[in-house]
Amino acid sequence: MTTNYVDSHVQQFVNKINQLSQPIDPKLGTVFQKTFLNTLETTISDDEQGYAFILTGDIPAMWQRDSTAQVRPYLALAHEQPAIATLITRVVQRQFFNMAIDPYANAFNETANGHGHQTDQTEMGPWIWERKFEIDSLCYPVQLAYLLYKNTGVTAQFDDNFVTGVKRLLTTFETEQHHATSPYRFVRTVDRPEDTLERDGLGTPVADTGMIWSGFRPSDDACEYGYLIPANMFAVVILDYLQVIFSSVLDDPNIVARARRLQTAVRDGIETYGYTTNANGEKVYAYEVDGLGHAKLMDDGNVPSLLSAPYLGYCDLLDPNYQRTRQTLLSPENPYYYSGHLAAGQGSPHTPAHYIWPIAIAMEGLTTNSRDQQLAALQTLIKTTGGTDLMHESFNVDDDTQFTREWFSWANMMYCELLLTTLGFKIER
Repeated sequence: MTTNYVDSHVQQFVNKINQLSQPIDPKLGTVFQKTFLNTLETTISDDEQGYAFILTGDIPAMWQRDSTAQVRPYLALAHEQPAIATLITRVVQRQFFNMAIDPYANAFNETANGHGHQTDQTEMGPWIWERKFEIDSLCYPVQLAYLLYKNTGVTAQFDDNFVTGVKRLLTTFETEQHHATSPYRFVRTVDRPEDTLERDGLGTPVADTGMIWSGFRPSDDACEYGYLIPANMFAVVILDYLQVIFSSVLDDPNIVARARRLQTAVRDGIETYGYTTNANGEKVYAYEVDGLGHAKLMDDGNVPSLLSAPYLGYCDLLDPNYQRTRQTLLSPENPYYYSGHLAAGQGSPHTPAHYIWPIAIAMEGLTTNSRDQQLAALQTLIKTTGGTDLMHESFNVDDDTQFTREWFSWANMMYCELLLTTLGFKIER
């Protein structure tokens, strides 16, 4: 059963944001109140370990990725509200409890109840809802643990499970730099090819590049080429975080050295193999490559995405390679960029054609210094809720009452983060 974590301090913060956004557009505050409180009211339960388990929304499981994004905006008040800092700490503790169980899994059950995709041909267990290997499932918990420390000074999250999880993370990353010898396999017997891996679960061929192989994208769709560039960018960032944590808070020179070696190899791999050319012949980041000469020019509405590279911390917002890539992706050259009567933005092969993702619209606003562009993104978001005042996974660019996933907490919180950022409540990283 979920617990309502809204108290008077949280409500005061919501009222403050309502006040600040009122002169811009009163609707901003209305939607903020509903989305910001929704996660605290409906998705969090106290598990049997004393940790905080977070439902992704309308699927009864906790995603390692989503759960970070679902609480990240609460860092804006965690330094003043110990109860919120404690809640985020308990989320991190549950994430690393999960990671210690299986670093290859992307989603977990609250208890060892055997729910989820138990017929998949992979090493499933009763705690695991789904075992699609996605690099970001390992990156996001490290990001949240580090940002909690950076913004509040809290270190309780750096417990034994954290250390165990990090060691498993590093071993997994090192293994998947040489995927041909990896023990990981994933096969699902379905009509939808995006839900399984080719070659008896090994995936399409790749060459060793220094980068980390990923079976699946953050959409939970299979990678076409095994090196997912935005996920590897994210890995570079969190490997830096680990070096800080294990030298400044914890003392483990071996983990620092392993993280540094990995970080250098992955960054070099991205900068050597991770580019392609756009229609104008300009050098831009590819979405996926295989190290064998193939590259995918596209982006996906999920995060990590190429659009999100400076948000993640991989590069500067004004980096020329990023800016060329951004301009290419926010154009029809990206096969998943759609434009209609209501909005324009990035969609995903995971959702229908001509449906775009509120997460991607929010990310456009979070990766610009232009207040006008931030406000434009916010206006698009509050006007495309299908009358619900909540965000959805995706919506039709010509009719926002046609949407996917009625209850999608990650998207709600990305709207909140954009509004908070626009109003000056920035999360230090």
